[in-house]
Amino acid sequence: MGNARNLAFWVVLFLMILALFNLFSDGTATMNSRQITYSDFIERVNNEQVSAVTIDGEDLQITGADGQQYVTVRPQGEEIADKLIAQGVEVKVLKQQQSGFMSLLGVWLPFILLIGVWIFFMNRMQGGGKGGAMGFGKSRAKLLTEKHGRVTFDDVAGIDEAKEELEEIVEFLRNPQKFSRLGGKIPKGALLVGPPGTGKTLLARAIAGEAGVPFFTISGSDFVEMFVGVGASRVRDMFEQAKKSAPCILFIDEIDAVGRSRGVGIGGGNDEREQTLNQLLVEMDGFEANEGIIIIAATNRKDVLDPALLRPGRFDRQIHVPNPDIKGREKILSVHARKVPVGPDVDLRIIARGTPGFSGADLMNLVNEAALMAARIGRRFVSMEDFENAKDKVMLGVERRSMVLTPEQKEKTAYHEAGHAVVGLSLPKCDPVYKATIIPRGSALGMVVSLPEMDRLNFHKDEAKQKLTMTMAGKAAEIIKYGEEGVSNGPASDIQQASQLARAMVMRWGMSDKVGNIDYAEAHEGYSGNTGGFSVSAATKELIEQEVHDLIEEAYAEARRILIEKNTEFERLAQGLLEYETLTGEEIGKIIRGEPLGGDDDTPGSAVPSVTAVPKAGKAARPESDPAPA
Repeated sequence: MGNARNLAFWVVLFLMILALFNLFSDGTATMNSRQITYSDFIERVNNEQVSAVTIDGEDLQITGADGQQYVTVRPQGEEIADKLIAQGVEVKVLKQQQSGFMSLLGVWLPFILLIGVWIFFMNRMQGGGKGGAMGFGKSRAKLLTEKHGRVTFDDVAGIDEAKEELEEIVEFLRNPQKFSRLGGKIPKGALLVGPPGTGKTLLARAIAGEAGVPFFTISGSDFVEMFVGVGASRVRDMFEQAKKSAPCILFIDEIDAVGRSRGVGIGGGNDEREQTLNQLLVEMDGFEANEGIIIIAATNRKDVLDPALLRPGRFDRQIHVPNPDIKGREKILSVHARKVPVGPDVDLRIIARGTPGFSGADLMNLVNEAALMAARIGRRFVSMEDFENAKDKVMLGVERRSMVLTPEQKEKTAYHEAGHAVVGLSLPKCDPVYKATIIPRGSALGMVVSLPEMDRLNFHKDEAKQKLTMTMAGKAAEIIKYGEEGVSNGPASDIQQASQLARAMVMRWGMSDKVGNIDYAEAHEGYSGNTGGFSVSAATKELIEQEVHDLIEEAYAEARRILIEKNTEFERLAQGLLEYETLTGEEIGKIIRGEPLGGDDDTPGSAVPSVTAVPKAGKAARPESDPAPA
């Protein structure tokens, strides 16, 4: 149908060009010849001033005795040829078949074009195209055929439990008798739930690559339209297409765009979206069941979905796709590392250990950044150094080496970060210090990064308190070194993080004996789900704020005590940061212990920075001169 329409379009276009060419060619011939009256022509013939005449229908093309060209039109029905011959004029007559056709075409071509355009738009309005005037209700689901870049379950790693659930659905499609002989029925739907970037869409593509059945894919936003009833019409059309290809898989990405709970919000919600959701509910498990159509949907906002959408019979399985653990991250890194030449020094387990909380998309970005860094400096393969630099870039931000810091700013940053590191190393429940740097990255002038030995699944009270202590160590370090009046605004982000953690301990985790085991988070932050709200008394609010204040002050006092007690290690590390700017966890330990970083004493940078004693009291005076690298 589409080829015939295209052929008709080109034929009409050719005829238009031909007619226009004929029109312009006639006009050009007319412009090149002078128009005379018929009586003038007869007079010239009688005076023997005409040498030749070409008769073209009613048109007479005249050549005068002096060689001039003239044109005129003879009266209809008048025969002139015999008279011209009698006068000795050369007469030439042109055939009229082609000219008559072109003349007829020139007359009727505009009408033909109008009729053709009218037929074209009527065909579109009656559903000949999905993008036409009446094609809004057509489904936008695309049949996925991955001839190139096919994804299978071998390309999916780190989410083994979710993969097993979906492998069983693929096995249902391949061998339904294996399950039906025991009375089992094929699941009607599976909902993939998880944070962004964990591989939900990748799992769906893997199902398409493994199943060997038609795989339709559509986004939840494709149902949303400004016209009432369009979304429901698209749902109907989508299932009609799927029925023709059953058994098949229908994947709806970001289903929360159309599957939000009904009747929520002021005015009861959006009527168009609710009509679309109602139609989707009916098609999934209504009066007429759609056999052979398996629906797989993905969302990272399960909490906003309508309960009717989540019940068995519509989505029989809800598969959680979490961020991968350390083993999963190692598998994901190995999958992406296949596509890049990796050096012999690369240990993917070390990289996996240093990337807690990374999703599959984050790890793919990490491998890509490492490959780009290696290519930028002309390496033939990606080394461990490239992975470490890429990890720092992703986690900490891009180094801002162009930022010029004064010696005073650099020194204050070094002491601030040294305070974090020394306190973190002194507390057993704090995560190990991974790296300390005073090179500006992102919006920070310096930072200390701690990474857990293994993935953290819960958070204990003593761990939270020690985390608070390490967080407040930056401000304590500045006050110890420069006094109360010398503190900067550098601890602003530390204070914000400490406040958030302390409020969570008091209001959400029940870690305050005075406040008790009550969740006050919504009451304090003022975002209750109902219009009436949930209020607490002024005394309770005051108690909460006092408990948060006490936790932070206790953490600050503990950090200050540790830094005064370990002033030698604190000073050594600060001087080391001033000299080397960036130190790893192992290098930090060596400097604190007074060991050289290099192998030999004559190796540049092998000496331990000199130490200036830090006063025990908080009235420390500034040194007479800024410290220079040892």
